[in-house]
Amino acid sequence: MSENTIRKRLDQLRREIDEHNYRYFVLADPSISDAQYDALFREAQEIEKSHPNLITIDSPTQRVGAKPLAEFTQVTHKIPMLSLDNAFTEAEVSAFDRRARERLHLSAELEYICEPKLDGLAVSLRYENGIFVQGATRGDGETGEDVTENLRTIATIPLRLRGHDYPSSLEVRGEVYMPKAGFSALNKKAEVHGEKVFANPRNAAAGSLRQLDPRITAKRPLALFCYGVGIFEGKDIPSTHSEVLSNLMTWGFIVNPEIEVVTGVEKCLKFYDRIAKKRPQLAYEIDGVVYKVNLLKDQKRLGFISRAPRWALAHKFPAEQVTTILEDVEFQVGRTGALTPVARLKPVSVSGVIVSNATLHNMDEVRRKDIHIGDTVIIQRAGDVIPEVVEVIKQHRPAHVKKITLPNDCPVCHSQIEQAEGEAIARCSGGLFCPAQRKEAIKHFASRKALDIEGLGDKLVEQLVDTHLIQNPADLFALTLDQLSSLERMASKSAQNLLDALEKSKKTTLARFLYALGIREVGEATAKSLAQHFGKLESLFSATPETLKTIRDVGPIVANHIAIFFSEDHNLKVIEKLIKAGLHWPTIIKSQTDLPLVNTTFVLTGSLSELSREEAKEQLENLGAKVAGSVSAKTSYVVAGVEAGSKLKKAQDLGVNIMDEKQFMDFLKKLKVDVN
Repeated sequence: MSENTIRKRLDQLRREIDEHNYRYFVLADPSISDAQYDALFREAQEIEKSHPNLITIDSPTQRVGAKPLAEFTQVTHKIPMLSLDNAFTEAEVSAFDRRARERLHLSAELEYICEPKLDGLAVSLRYENGIFVQGATRGDGETGEDVTENLRTIATIPLRLRGHDYPSSLEVRGEVYMPKAGFSALNKKAEVHGEKVFANPRNAAAGSLRQLDPRITAKRPLALFCYGVGIFEGKDIPSTHSEVLSNLMTWGFIVNPEIEVVTGVEKCLKFYDRIAKKRPQLAYEIDGVVYKVNLLKDQKRLGFISRAPRWALAHKFPAEQVTTILEDVEFQVGRTGALTPVARLKPVSVSGVIVSNATLHNMDEVRRKDIHIGDTVIIQRAGDVIPEVVEVIKQHRPAHVKKITLPNDCPVCHSQIEQAEGEAIARCSGGLFCPAQRKEAIKHFASRKALDIEGLGDKLVEQLVDTHLIQNPADLFALTLDQLSSLERMASKSAQNLLDALEKSKKTTLARFLYALGIREVGEATAKSLAQHFGKLESLFSATPETLKTIRDVGPIVANHIAIFFSEDHNLKVIEKLIKAGLHWPTIIKSQTDLPLVNTTFVLTGSLSELSREEAKEQLENLGAKVAGSVSAKTSYVVAGVEAGSKLKKAQDLGVNIMDEKQFMDFLKKLKVDVN
C-alpha cells in the first residue's frame, strides 16, 4: 500500500474519530458503540506507529503524547483575562444595570446574557488556522502558565476546529472544572490507595491542570465550558455575545446549556433565582451567576475599570453558614508583624470543605462580636474562600468560657507587642529579627514585582531561614555554591542558577527596591512616587512625615510608616549591606517636566524577546510616557512585537508611528536607558 493511500486512510480515520468525539462529548448523542470507536482509534494508532512521519499535533491519538515538564513557562495574554466585580444583593445588581444604561445613554432595558458562574479554573485556548496551538491559565490576568499539553488531554477541547468558517486566529476563553461525579470517584479511588483526598472539585481541577506530567492530568475527569473569546482575527466578529457562543458550539466547543438571553434587570434576577434552586441538581459546582451585556458594541462602549469590565457582573450566592465550637485561639504573625487571632474550631464541613480554622480578623472584631473560647459560633466561607466567624450563639454559651486576650509578647520571637492608639491591629516589634516576619519579608523581597529573583520560591526561602543560612534579605547575596549545594533537593546546577539569578537581580530600579523592602502599605504605585520624588535612596533616610505627605499616593498614615521604617537602625543596616552587595539602579530624573517622553502615549502589542511587556512598560513610565491599553488617534507610538494583532492593524489604519522590537530597543538606548 502506497504512503499516499495510507495517508488518506489516516485522514479519514481522524475525521471519523473527531466526529464521534463531537457527537459523544458535545452532543451527548453517540452514533456507534464503544467497541466500534475503540477499533477506529486503534487502527489510527497502528498507522501512526508504523509511519511516525504522518503524526500531527491535531491527531486525536496525540492527546497524551508529551513528556513530563521540568516547569511551566509563562504566557503573556495579548488581551488581558479580566476578573469580574461581585454583587451579593439585588440592589447591587440593579445599580450595575443603572450605571450601564446611564453610560450608554439608554432609557430602554438592556439585553443581557446570563450564565452560571462555574467554580473552576479560567483558561485561554489559542487556535491558528483551526489547530489548537497553545493553552494557558488566567494567572494574574496579564500573565499565566503554559498548560497546553495538559489541556490537550481534556476530551471536550477540540484539537482541530470543526467546519471551515472560523477565524484564522482565535483565542477561546473558558472554565476547566471537575464534575461532581468525577470528583467523588477520584476521592474514593484516593481513599482506597491511602492517598490524600481533595477538599473540593475546584482544588481538584486546579491541581490536576497544574501537573507537570500530562499523563496524570489525562487520568483526571476534567471538562470545559466556554464562555467567550479574546483574539478573533481573520473573520468579522458577530454583533452579540450570544452569537459568539453559538459560533463556538458550531466549531466544536461545549457551552453551558443553562445560558439564557434576557431583557432587563428583573429577568436577570429571575435567572439567578432559577439557577439557585437548580444548583443542587447541577452536575458541577457553581458559586453564582454572571450577567453580561449581550451587544458587543455596547460592551466596547462601556469599557473597563481597573481589572474588571463595566459590562459584566458576577452575582454570588450567599455564603453557606454552619455552627461549631470555638475550642481555642492562636495568634499568627504576618509579614508586617500584624497579629491575627485565628479560631481553632471543632472541624465542620462548609460548602464541601472541612474547616477547622477561621479568621477573627483583629481584637476589635473579637470584642465587637463578644467572642470567647468555648462559644458556639456561626462560621461561613467569606466569598466561598476564607472561613470567618460571623457571630456567637450566646444562648448556647457555657458557664466557664475563657476571654480572648492579646498576648504581651510575640508568639514567635517573644518581642514586645505594640498597638498604636486608634489602630485595630497589634504588631510584633521584632521587625526583621522575627522569624515569622523574616520568612515573609524575604519572600516579598524576592517576588516578581520586587527583585524578581528567579528560582527563589517560598519553600527554598523557608529552607534557607530554617537552616540559618539567611536572616534578612541582604544575606541572600552572601550565599555560596557550597552552601546552596548542601541543601536538600538542591543540585549544583540549580544552586548555580540561583546564584546567577541573585547576581542578575542586583540591577533593578529604585522603585522596585523600595517596594521590595516591604514597608507597611507601600505598594508599587507608592514606591514609584517615592522614587520619582526623591531620586536618591539616601534622601528618604531623613524624610519627615510632613515632607512625605506632600507626595502623590502618600497619606499621613503611610508617611508615618515610611518615616518609622527608615528611622530604625536595623533596617538601615540591612539596606547598607544590600548596597555593599552590589544592588544598583539607574539615576532617576526627578522633575517630571524634564523626562524625555512626557506627554507621549505608547501602546505595547505582541511578544518582546529582550524585555517583558511589564519591563517595557516600566521603562517607558520611568521616562515620563503614558502606556495605554488601546490604540487611538492620540497614540504617539505602537511597539509591535512578535504576533502583534488587532492593535497593530488599527495603528496602521490610523497612521500611528510603529516600532518593531529592534527599533524600540534602539530608541531606548538613544535615551540612555540601560536595557541590558
